[in-house]
Order: sequence, then C-alpha cells, then structure tokens
Amino acid sequence: MQTQDVIVIGGGVIGCSIAYYLAKKGADVVVLERDRIGAHASSAAAGMLGAQVEMAFPGPMSDLCFRSRAMFPELGRELYERTGLDIELNTAGLLRVAWDRTEAEELRDRARWQRELGGRAEWWETRSVREDEPEVRADITGALFLPDDAQVSAPRLTLAFARAAQALGVRLLEGCEVTGFLTDGDQVTGVETVVGTFRAGAVVLAAGAWSGVLARRLGLNLPVFPVKGESLALRPNRLPHRKTLFAHGCYLVPKADGRIVVGATEKEHDFSPGVSLGAIHRLAHEATRLVPSLAEADVLSYWSSVRPGSGDGLPLMGRLEAVRGLYVASGHFRNGILLSPITGALMAELISGTAVPELAPFSPDRLLESTARR
Repeated sequence: MQTQDVIVIGGGVIGCSIAYYLAKKGADVVVLERDRIGAHASSAAAGMLGAQVEMAFPGPMSDLCFRSRAMFPELGRELYERTGLDIELNTAGLLRVAWDRTEAEELRDRARWQRELGGRAEWWETRSVREDEPEVRADITGALFLPDDAQVSAPRLTLAFARAAQALGVRLLEGCEVTGFLTDGDQVTGVETVVGTFRAGAVVLAAGAWSGVLARRLGLNLPVFPVKGESLALRPNRLPHRKTLFAHGCYLVPKADGRIVVGATEKEHDFSPGVSLGAIHRLAHEATRLVPSLAEADVLSYWSSVRPGSGDGLPLMGRLEAVRGLYVASGHFRNGILLSPITGALMAELISGTAVPELAPFSPDRLLESTARR
C-alpha cells in the first residue's frame, strides 16, 4: 500500500504535464502508465501547435489554444534547463492552403476573426506562396499564412515533461496497469494495479483514448473514444519546404532531422493496430498533390495510434461531481500536444484547491449529464 497526494493515470503528454505542474507546487505525485511513457498518441503526433489552423470559429477552445501556444517558448527553455532535452520548437509558421475559391473565402473569414482576437493571419495569393515555398503546387488558389502556429517534437516534449517531473520527485511507473478503483462511498480513494495498491487524495484520469474504458469501472459513461490516426515519414533528397503545410487531405510537417511527417487519417471508434494500404495510398496521393517533388522522397516509416475523441469535440478537463476526488483530463483529440502546457497548469491549480473558471466550458460533467438524459 502506497500513499501520495495525487495519482495520475496515464503517462502521455497530458498526464506528464499535469504531474510536472503539480510537482512544481510541491505535491507528492505518482504517474501510472500501463505501457511506457509516451507510448501512444503522444509519440505518434506530428507535434503541430495549430492554435489557429485547427480553429474554425472563436470561443473558449480557441482562447485556450492561443494561451497554450504562447507558453511554448518559455516552456522550451524551462524544460531544457531542467532536463537538457530540446523540444525542437520550430517557429517558421504554417501555410493553410486553399484548393478552390470557396475554401479561400472561408479561410479569409477565419483570418478576420483571428485578427480581431489578436492573432496574426495573412492571406497570400498563389504567387506569394510560390515565392516563399516554390515546391508547392502551382494551381492552388492561395494560402492563409499563420506566422505564430508552430511545431515541436512530440516525443521529445513528452519525455521532457516526464524527466522534469521526475527531477522534482514524481514517480513514473511503467508497466503499471490500473485494474480497479478504491472507493469510500462517493469518493475515490485510490487505485488497484497489477503491481499493488495506491492511495491518494486525488486521482486524475488522463489515459487518453482509454479514459472512457477506465471510467466505466466506476459506473461512469464518459464519452471519450478512440480516433485512429495513420501517418508516414518521408526523407526527401532536399527539404522542399520550410513551413508546415496544411491542406484539405493532409499536412506536411518538416522536422529537425530532415524528415517530413505526413498525416493523418481519422477512423473513429477504432483501436486496431497497424496501417492500412489504403491509408498509405491516400496520404501519399495528398502529399504529392500538394508538393509534387515529394514523389521522389524515400518512405522511412509509417505508424498508427489512437487519439482521444470526445462527444462534442472539446476536451474534458475538471473534477467529476459524481465521484469526489476524481479528475479528468482527456478528449484533446488532435490538440493534445498544443494544449499540454495549459492543461497541466490549470489542472494543477484546480487539484491544489484553486478555482479555475477557464475550465468551466470543458467540465466533464457537461457530457455525463447529456449522456444520462439520452
């Protein structure tokens, strides 16, 4: 029997970030990971910090994304000082390409409201795009340039959070599958695992796409589900573009080691491993459609993982009223890397007893209530 202040279930980027920010507050934390740290979506992600490219309309989600993206420059320096790991923050910006006039007009509208919120967004005609990135296909309609959307190495970010948390006293237990919960009335008091029992005053469910599965062991119908994504990595003879390119059908993310990550498919409610031939064909087609010279690139690898989707497309972050002592941080879908620092910081505040009104729109109770009514 082991006792600590907080148990974090899940050793992905969200769980490790929460552990890190809790440890900075002096909490005694243990992270329980069924496999290994960053084993799933956190290492499979392309690492885009797409606070603007991913947001089609304003609201609490876009506000949260803007705030989290702004944390990365200082976070990168902080994590490097604590761990010696460079998260490879790339600030070259992102081009959201339009294939036709309808798409171009939608992107211009998006640029208007993003500028009103203080974001930088510029519409580039095809000529300007080609002058900056000459390998991009000539018959595009134009692109929205987002200079502040960036990217990092997702595996390095996850590992840096984990090592920085460890340096502050957090215990990271790999191969430690949670098999059940300890409860006292309506309060969770700990967990049972394959290696023993752990007790804590707070338990954080941050198990990614598996969060819904674990919640059912407490009788909760938490609508978090897997969204399988398949990606591949290319190595061109020379880097054909500096900026991240995002178009309908694929994104191309140039990494520090010379690779280009091409992603990603979306298959809901699919936990299956492996990568289908159809996925490779589709990604290859879309990549070479956008940058024709990539047809000569070598295929280095391909992989799949599952991202945590949610019932309404927004993450679930906060405490559950039905089970005292239980907190949820999941459902981030494609924005787990981007939202990892703000999620860690705000969840640490909440667990420490501070009111965090910014989390109200993301309360997990919003979906538990609607599920119950159905």
